Amino acid sequence: MTSTTERTGKVDGRRKAAAARRRAREAQIIAATRELFDAKGVRDVQIEEIASAVGINRAIVYRHFTGKEELFALTLVGYLDELRETVQAASADAESPRDALAAMVGAFVDYGVAHPAFVDCAQALMVRPGDELLDEISEGALFRLGRGITSCLTIFSDTLARGVEEGAFALDDDPVLLANTLYASGLGALQLARLGILVHESAPGVPTVGQISPEQVRRYLVTSALALVTPAPRSA
Repeated sequence: MTSTTERTGKVDGRRKAAAARRRAREAQIIAATRELFDAKGVRDVQIEEIASAVGINRAIVYRHFTGKEELFALTLVGYLDELRETVQAASADAESPRDALAAMVGAFVDYGVAHPAFVDCAQALMVRPGDELLDEISEGALFRLGRGITSCLTIFSDTLARGVEEGAFALDDDPVLLANTLYASGLGALQLARLGILVHESAPGVPTVGQISPEQVRRYLVTSALALVTPAPRSA
């Protein structure tokens, strides 16, 4: 006869195997989503295409994710993991907090220009009200997304805090707030870099369109970030 312990062990084994298969399928779906995002852009990708790329139907996708927003959020986590490594590598050899901040902001822009789907994915989630995201994305997915974002922002906020401690930076606000602001404004500026156009007045009331390059956007963001933390000159 099979003992209770043996039966329990078999049940536990089947559960673990089922959980492993589920994780593998989720990873497969997220990988397919990322590949389609990079190839086509976020706006043009439909759930049916993702399912087809994996060799399943859309109903199975929805067994693993609460909806398109959750799938986008977890795909964004992959981009954020890469961004964190890129930013860390860029600032690794910096000799001062100022050099580190400039390198990190530059690396952020370079990554966003190279991965436009990252910008689209991040912006698509940022424009949604927080209460809607809480309703549409599971707690586990939100935790993973939050961890992905904070892992990047902490590099910035730690550098800002170190700069304040060393007297290199002067901040009117909390380093965490500034780090979040740099992230959000950086995403907007990356959209400008993609469009490549500036709108201004050639004469009062007469709009005209000019051009702007990703490199110009990069220089502007680096210069702006450094200006925000530069101590005011002392009066004589």
